[in-house]
Amino acid sequence: MVLVRLLVPSLFLMSLVESQPTQSSHQASSPPHPAGEQSPLGTDNLSFPWSRLRLPRYIIPLHYHLLLHPNLTSLRFTGSVQIQIDVQNNTNWVVLHSKGLQISKATIVDQNLAPPSDKVLPVLHNPSHEQIGIFSSRVLSSGQKYFLNIEFGAELSEGFYGFYKSTYRTSTGETRTLASTHFEPTSARMAFPCFDEPSFKANFSIRIRRSPEYISLSNMPVVKTFEVNSGVLEDQFDASVKMSTYLVAFVVCDFKSVTARTSSGVQVSVYASPEKWPQTRYALEVAVKMLDFYEEYFNIHYPLPKQDLIAIPDFQSGAMENWGLTTYRETSLLFDPLTSTISDELWVTMVIGHELAHQWFGNLVTMEWWNDIWLNEGFARYMEYISVEATYPDLKVEEYLLDTCFSAVGHDSLNSSRPISSPAENPTQIKQMFDTVSYDKTCSEEDFISGKHCYSSSQASKNAYLFAGEHMDLTAMMNTWILQKGVPLVTVTRKGPNLLLRQDRFLRTVLPSDPLWAALQHGFLWHIPLTYKTDASGTIHRHLMTTHTDSIHIGEEVSWVKVNTDMTGYYVVHYEDGGWDEMTKLLRENHTALSYKDRTQLIHNAFQLVTAGHLPLNKGLDLIGYLQLETHTVPLLQGLGYLEAFYRMIEKRNELEVISNLRRHILRFFRAVIDRQTWSDGGSVSERRLRSKLLSLACHLEDPRCLERARAIFADWLQSNGTLNLPTDVAETVFSVGAQDDRGWASLLHTYSIALSAAQKSQILFALTCSRDTKKLHRLLELGLEGKVIRSQDLSSLILMVARNPRGHHLAWNFVKKNWDTLVQKFELGSFCIRNIIIGTTGQFSSPDELAEVQSFFESIKEQASQLRASQVALDNVQKNVRWFQRNLETMRNWLNKTLQ
Repeated sequence: MVLVRLLVPSLFLMSLVESQPTQSSHQASSPPHPAGEQSPLGTDNLSFPWSRLRLPRYIIPLHYHLLLHPNLTSLRFTGSVQIQIDVQNNTNWVVLHSKGLQISKATIVDQNLAPPSDKVLPVLHNPSHEQIGIFSSRVLSSGQKYFLNIEFGAELSEGFYGFYKSTYRTSTGETRTLASTHFEPTSARMAFPCFDEPSFKANFSIRIRRSPEYISLSNMPVVKTFEVNSGVLEDQFDASVKMSTYLVAFVVCDFKSVTARTSSGVQVSVYASPEKWPQTRYALEVAVKMLDFYEEYFNIHYPLPKQDLIAIPDFQSGAMENWGLTTYRETSLLFDPLTSTISDELWVTMVIGHELAHQWFGNLVTMEWWNDIWLNEGFARYMEYISVEATYPDLKVEEYLLDTCFSAVGHDSLNSSRPISSPAENPTQIKQMFDTVSYDKTCSEEDFISGKHCYSSSQASKNAYLFAGEHMDLTAMMNTWILQKGVPLVTVTRKGPNLLLRQDRFLRTVLPSDPLWAALQHGFLWHIPLTYKTDASGTIHRHLMTTHTDSIHIGEEVSWVKVNTDMTGYYVVHYEDGGWDEMTKLLRENHTALSYKDRTQLIHNAFQLVTAGHLPLNKGLDLIGYLQLETHTVPLLQGLGYLEAFYRMIEKRNELEVISNLRRHILRFFRAVIDRQTWSDGGSVSERRLRSKLLSLACHLEDPRCLERARAIFADWLQSNGTLNLPTDVAETVFSVGAQDDRGWASLLHTYSIALSAAQKSQILFALTCSRDTKKLHRLLELGLEGKVIRSQDLSSLILMVARNPRGHHLAWNFVKKNWDTLVQKFELGSFCIRNIIIGTTGQFSSPDELAEVQSFFESIKEQASQLRASQVALDNVQKNVRWFQRNLETMRNWLNKTLQ
C-alpha cells in the first residue's frame, strides 16, 4: 500500500490573534506542582489553538530522540524527548498528543540550537482530545526545522496500554516486575509526547536507563551501554527506520533468550521469564523459518538487523507487531511439548506468521488512517495461512481457512455490521476497528496467486482485469465490497437449461416478510465473481454478476450444479425450488463428487439460511444425514458444531424433552466415530483435532463410556499429585470431568495457581468453569476481577467460559452488569475485550425477557453503549436467537421424535 495525501485543511497560525479557539477554553500550564496541579504562567488569555481530533498538518515530525528511565520499585518513569520538526506554515503553536503525562518543561530551539535559552514555554492541555499545545512567542517560520524539547513523567500504567507494569511469580512465590509497552492504536501518547497518528512517520533514537539486574529491549539493537551513576546503566539503541509511533516499543525486564540467525543474517531472539525460557525453542524455529519465507515471498529484505519476540505475562491482545520487537501473550509464543496441544502449536505458528507479515505489510507500508486498518490486518490474517502452509504443511492450516470466512459471514449478516473501510476518529472508535470485519473478510488464495485477479508485475498499472474471459473494472468491483457493509445472498433457481440468479443482502435478523426488509435491502448491489461446478464436467465455470438478477446457460444435460466452488467467493448460496433436496440427494449418494470445502460450505450455508428464515430446519438436518459416510474432519466438525450449538442454546432454556432427544440423537448418530477415538496423542493433525472435539462433546453429553474413561485418567492424575502428563489432545476433557467434584476442582485450582505452562493453565481454567456449582463459578469470577490468581488479561475469556455453562450464563451476565465500570476501567471502552464480554455473555440469551433485560441494561449505560457497535451487535444476536426459537423449536422437536422412532 502506498500512502495517499490526507485532505485536511491547513491551519494558518501566525500569531495569537489568529489562533482557533476550541469549544471550551483550556488554560496554559507550567511545570506541575508535586500534587500534580497545573499553575498558570501569566498567559491566562491563551486558549487551545486546535479544535479537531486529528492533528494539524503544518508541523511534521522527522526524528525523535527519546530518553526514558522507568523505576520498577516506585512504578514511575521519567523521560525527555527531543523532536526534530519541519514547519510548513508560519505559526506560534506546536500541537501534539499527550495523555496522562506530567509535562515539566518545554522549549523550542532552531536547527543551530539557538537561542540556548531554557525558557519554559506555556503548555496548554486538551484532555478530551489527548492533545497539548506549546506556545512560542517567537514565530516558527515556514520551511524551517526546529527542535522541540519536552521533559515529562508519569506512573507506569496499571492497564494494558501505554508504558505499563507487568508482573510474574517465580516457582518460589517471588513476584517480579517488568515494564512493557503496547501503543496500537493510540497509546504512544501515554509514554511520551508525540505526533500519534500513523501517517506521521519518523526516525526514533531511543535511550533507556535501568538497574543492572534488568535488560532493556527496543525496536533496534543496543549500540552502547554505559554507567550513568552508581546502580544505573543507560542502553543506547541504534536509530530506527522511519515508522509510525504505534510501532515503537521498549521493555525493561529480567528475561532470558534464545537466539539464531536467518539465511540473510538477521538475528532472531525469543525472550521469556527465566523459568519459562525452555518453552521458547519452538517459537525461535518458527520465527527464523517465517522471516526466510517472507523475504523470498515479498522479494524485499527485512529492513532491520534483528527481530526480537517476547512473551509478556500481562497482555490484553494476542500479539503486537512492533517493528523489530514483537510482543506476545504467553499462550501465543510459548510452547511446552509436555502440555501444549496440537491446536496450541498451530496457534503459536499462525500468530508468529501474522506478526512477522506485518513487518512488511503494516510496518514498511502503512495505512494513512485507521479507517483502512483492514489493509493491515486482513492481509496479515491471510498471510497466516500462506506462510504456515509453506513452512509447516503438516499442520494442515488450510483446513481452518473456511472457519475464518464463516466468522466474517456471521458478523456481516447482522444489520449492525459495518463496511470494511469505515470512519473512525476518536480513540474509542479506532479501537473498535480491530474486529472480525477488518481481520476475517478476506479473499481466496486463488485471488492472490492468479495474475488474472490481483496485481502482478505486468498488470500493476492497469485497472482492468480478466474474469470469465471479460474485462472488469477492479475499482468499481472493490468499492462494492469495501464501501458497503454486509454479505450477498445469491439465490439459484434451475429452469430448464438455465440457471436463474438473484442477489440480495443476506440478513439473519430480518425476514423478507418483515416491513423493514425493503428498506434494509435498498441500495445494496455487489459485483460478484461467481464460480460453479456441475456433474457434466470437472471444469470450474466463472460468471461475473453485476446486476440484481442474472442467468447462466448450463445445458439440459446437467443434473446438479454447485455454486461458489470451494467457497472461494464471499457470498451465501440458496438453492430454491427443490435445489436443497438435490444437494441432500447428492451428498447421500455420492458426497465425494464435491470437495471437502464444498461439502463444508453446503452445511454452513444451509444452517445460516435456517437462521435467516429462508430454509426449514428439517431441511438442514436432513442435509447432514450423510455425515455417517463422511471421513474428512472439516465437514464432520462443521455439522457436529451446529448440532452442539443447538444443544447448548436449548439446554439453557430448560426444554428437557428436546434436550434429552437431541443428546440421544447426537450420541447415536456419531457413535461409530466416537468409539474409534483413542485417549492419546496419536495420528495426524486432522485426526487429533477431531479426537479433541468429539470426546469433549461426548463427555458434555454425559456419554457413560466417555465419562468412565475420563474419570479413570483423572484419578491417575490426582494420585500423581498432578505430576502425570496427560495426553494433550484429551487433557482439557479429562480436567473438565474431574472438576465436577469438590476434591478435583480444588486440586485443579491449586495446579492452576502454580503451573508454569500457559497452555496447561488455559486447559485447567476452562475445566474449572465447567463446574455445575454456581458458588465455584462465582468464586472464579471474583478471582478474575481481583487479578492475582487469575490474571486480569484472562478475565474476559473467563467471563465467556462461565457464560457458556448452562449454570453460569445468567451469573456471568449479572457479574458484567454489577462490575461494568470496573471492567471498562480495566480494558477501556472500545477494546476487543469489552466487545467480547458484551457479545459473548448476551449471545447466550434467546428469550424475549432476556432481550428486554439486555435492552434495559444498555439503556442504563446509554452514553457508553451509544459509542459501542458491540451493543447493537449484541441486540442483533439476541433478536436472532429469539426468532430462531420461535421458528425452529417445534420443528426440532418433531424432527427428533420422527428420527428416534
